[in-house]
Amino acid sequence: MRIAMMGSGGLGGYFGARLAHGGAEVHFVARGGHLAAMREHGLRIEGPAALHLPRVHATDDAAEIGVVDFVLVGVKLWDTETALQQMRPLVGPATTVISFQNGVLKDELLRAAFDAARLMGGVGYVATTIVQPGVIRQTGPMQRLVFGEFDGSRSARGERLLEACLAGGIHAELSPHILREIWQKFVFLVGLSGATTTMRRTIGPIRENAQTRAFLLDLMREVVAVGRAHGVDLDADYAEQRLKLADDVAYDMTSSMHHDLERGNRLEVRWLAGAVVELGRQKGVPTPLNRAVADILALHADGGAAAPGARGQP
Repeated sequence: MRIAMMGSGGLGGYFGARLAHGGAEVHFVARGGHLAAMREHGLRIEGPAALHLPRVHATDDAAEIGVVDFVLVGVKLWDTETALQQMRPLVGPATTVISFQNGVLKDELLRAAFDAARLMGGVGYVATTIVQPGVIRQTGPMQRLVFGEFDGSRSARGERLLEACLAGGIHAELSPHILREIWQKFVFLVGLSGATTTMRRTIGPIRENAQTRAFLLDLMREVVAVGRAHGVDLDADYAEQRLKLADDVAYDMTSSMHHDLERGNRLEVRWLAGAVVELGRQKGVPTPLNRAVADILALHADGGAAAPGARGQP
């Protein structure tokens, strides 16, 4: 099986390494220092199940790879349009494209670029950070890929990918309810990213303080209300269920958006809290707390330090 990983950072690098370890022919599309390190030293995964691949297929030009069986998309959401152009040489008449990116808007962009028959839905769960070029550290035990056909069928291509994932030690599942799975992750991700990034703290102190805990819960309640208004099969108390998950994760767990803020990188807030606001507006569902998150982080959304405002007299 030939697989191309569009984006080889925390998610794409981690799962791509696991797939390669399991025997798949994996090609990593990367750039900059991370690409250079992978070419010279391979790819190293640190953490609960350490792994070192001394040699990997890595390039910044997808055309060098040619047509593959699967394209797995893991780039940051703001890079999606660029990635869609880059990956066209990878996609043939039998290629399957799956986005494991954050959010619920990602598949709309894929449908605009490729025939719907080429697409499956996907959700990825892993807590990682790139500690240096070519080295990805898994910061918690959770790692999981869920994917499936949008029509709920159990397909041969899904079975093939599942087999490849399991061979690489990935906790994987072929789901008949992939749209619901995508929204279920979205509920928790919007809450986690919104709370940790605006408060600049990990999940531990947030869940322990009554006021910030309530903020986290209400962020997720807004997402559930918006999803249900759009016809997604979410339990009415799903936010409360996700709050229990927040109690079970590591005290120092945080979101990739929080990491991006600390590093001065661009933020995915427009596709997370911002998407909740926009999708809520479409159905007349109020989303004041997600609007607050989007507004608070607006000056950081494009990365770098915000320009200081002009100082006036008190």
